[in-house]
Amino acid sequence: MESSIIIQWLNTLLLCTLLLLKTQGQFVPITLLESAVSKGAVCLDGSPPAYHFDKGHEEGVNNWIVHIEGGGWCHNVTYCLYRKDSRLGSSNQMEQQTYFSGYLSDNQQYNPDFYNWNRVKVRYCDGSSFTGDVEEVDPETNLHYRGQRIFNAVMEELLAKGMDHAENAILSGCSAGGLTAILHCDGFRELLPNGTKVKCVSDAGYFVNVKDISGDYYIEDYYSQVVEIHGSEKNLPQSCTSKLSPGLCFFPQYMASSIRTPLFIVNAAYDSWQIKNILAPGDADPNGQWSSCKTNLNNCSPEQLNIMQDYRSQFLKALGPVSNSKSNGMFIDSCYVHCQTEPQDTWFTRDSPMVDNKTVAKAVGDWFYERSPSREIDCTYPCNPTCQNRVLDVAAYPGIH
Repeated sequence: MESSIIIQWLNTLLLCTLLLLKTQGQFVPITLLESAVSKGAVCLDGSPPAYHFDKGHEEGVNNWIVHIEGGGWCHNVTYCLYRKDSRLGSSNQMEQQTYFSGYLSDNQQYNPDFYNWNRVKVRYCDGSSFTGDVEEVDPETNLHYRGQRIFNAVMEELLAKGMDHAENAILSGCSAGGLTAILHCDGFRELLPNGTKVKCVSDAGYFVNVKDISGDYYIEDYYSQVVEIHGSEKNLPQSCTSKLSPGLCFFPQYMASSIRTPLFIVNAAYDSWQIKNILAPGDADPNGQWSSCKTNLNNCSPEQLNIMQDYRSQFLKALGPVSNSKSNGMFIDSCYVHCQTEPQDTWFTRDSPMVDNKTVAKAVGDWFYERSPSREIDCTYPCNPTCQNRVLDVAAYPGIH
C-alpha cells in the first residue's frame, strides 16, 4: 500500500515537472551538419558537427542568438580520447533533442527580450573552445583537432539559413562556450552585414589566471597544453600572441582589451567551477581538505573563506579589460554557481538571483537594447539572499580532471 502511494506521488511529480518544462521552454531536435565532413570540420572522432535551431517569428524573425554549449577542454591525447567516446567529442553520442529554456526559451513570460528570436545552440565536440585546427590525423588515435573549422562551417550554415539578413545578432555561450563567445566575438561580427547590431554574451566563460591553493599556476599550464595539442595559436588574437605566450592568450584577461564588439560578462564572483578547478584543483589538494568546502560554501573554514574573498578580488581585477569600455556590460553576482543564462531559475523567475534589483535577464536585455547601463557587481559572500545557496555545477560542465 505504502509503495503504491509513493509511486503515485512520483508519477504526479513527474507530470508536474513535464508541464512546468512545457510552459517554460521547448524541446528542439538536433541537426547534423553532414556537409561539413568534406571540409574536415568534424568532432574529435571525425563525426559531423551538430546544432539545434528554433526559428524566430514576428518581430524576431531577423534576430539571431547563436549560443555555444559548454563542457571543459582536453589538454592531451589521453583526455581527448576519453572525450572522443562521449557527447563532448562525438555527435554520435549526442541526444536527439535538447531543451531550450532561460535565455533560449520561446516563452515571452520567461524570456521577455529574446523569446521570438532565431535561437541556435551549437553543440561542443572539439575540446578547444572552437580554436583548434591540426591538419594531420594520427591513425592510431583517429583524433581530429578541428574546432575552428567547426565554428566556420556552422556559421556558414546559419548564414545560409537567413542569418546573413540579421538585424540583431548575439554570439553567446556557457562555460567553455562562454570562452568561445569571447575568443570569436570579433570574428562573428565580421561575418555579418555592416548594418547588423552585433554583440556578444559570455556566461561563466571569464576564466582567470590565478595561483591555486598550493601556490602554482595550475590552470596556466593546463591552458598552454590545450592550445599546443589543438594547434590553436594561429586562431587566437595576434594582438595578444605577438606579446604573450599562446597559452596566456586563451585567458580573456590578456586578450579582451582588443575586442571591438560590445561584450557582456555574466559570471559569479565565486564561480563554482573555477573554485573547484582553478583555485583548489585536486592536484593542489591531495588530502581533500577543500572537498567539503567546494561542495557547499557553508562548510568552509574562516581561512578558506578568506582565500575565496581574495580570489574574488583577483577576479574583479582581471575584468579590467572589459570594464574599460563603455559599450561593455556585466552581471557579477556573489552566488556559488556556474552558468546562469540557460537554467530558467537563474535567468528569469520570481526568485532568480538579483543584483541591484536586476535579474540576469533584465541586465542582459537592458544592455543589448541600451535601455540603461548594466554593470552590476554584487557585494561579497554571503551578502546576497537571492542566491539561495545554489550550486548548479552540473555534469554538463565537467571539471578539468
